[in-house]
Amino acid sequence: LSQDADAMRPHGERRSATFLFTDLADFTVLVEGSESDLIVEILNEYLDNLTTTIFEHGGTVMKIVGDAVQAIFGAPIDNPDHAGQAVDCARAIDAFSTGFQERLQKQGVKLGVTRIGINTGEAIIGNFGGERFFDYTAYGDAVNIAARLEQANKIIGTKICVSESVAESIDDFQGRPIGTLLLKGKSQVVRCYEPALTEDGTDSFEANYKAAFNLLEAGDPKARQAFAALVAQNADDALTLFHLGRLLAGKNTDEIELTT
Repeated sequence: LSQDADAMRPHGERRSATFLFTDLADFTVLVEGSESDLIVEILNEYLDNLTTTIFEHGGTVMKIVGDAVQAIFGAPIDNPDHAGQAVDCARAIDAFSTGFQERLQKQGVKLGVTRIGINTGEAIIGNFGGERFFDYTAYGDAVNIAARLEQANKIIGTKICVSESVAESIDDFQGRPIGTLLLKGKSQVVRCYEPALTEDGTDSFEANYKAAFNLLEAGDPKARQAFAALVAQNADDALTLFHLGRLLAGKNTDEIELTT
């Protein structure tokens, strides 16, 4: 952009891309109870690593709002594998965030998890803000869905939530189904997935989860027993606990309403 003066002028185009939103859980609580120098040090190191990771995976940072980062893949430079870039980036962000969280915890600082939402779709992308303020960003429902998926993680217990449009854009996508979500402010449902944290890693627990989810999706009463067995196998898996809780409450479908 710096080498092309015309690229700096306000303009936009409608195109398909992949949008990634992140948020750091409970950061406001940490800010309110910590010294300013500590917060500056933590936030700068955190954001520096996130932006570097996004750039290394071919993404463009659109905005940083507090501890939240919004990024786009597939623009301004087109790349047909923008969905794959975004998911690989999310895995790398999760790996950094987990290690950073563990390191700070040993120092007595309680840092929350990083939640990530990803969606692929069409939006108006370009330079906004007029002649005095340069803002390369995107507008459209595809962007809003990515933001809603980031927020959905808090309820369903996942750290990374991607839409079906993302999964379908990646050859041999590795991950497990979350369910069909009715998001806040949306009238249409979105089928969502949690990517595997490694590209090639599947184990017996994941296979058993998918089998249990198939029962849930079919409305089979055996789904409750299947998810109870999964919780016994791994009580720390938040998504499995979420589904079992819904089943025990009499919600026997994979349709999850997140409108509040």
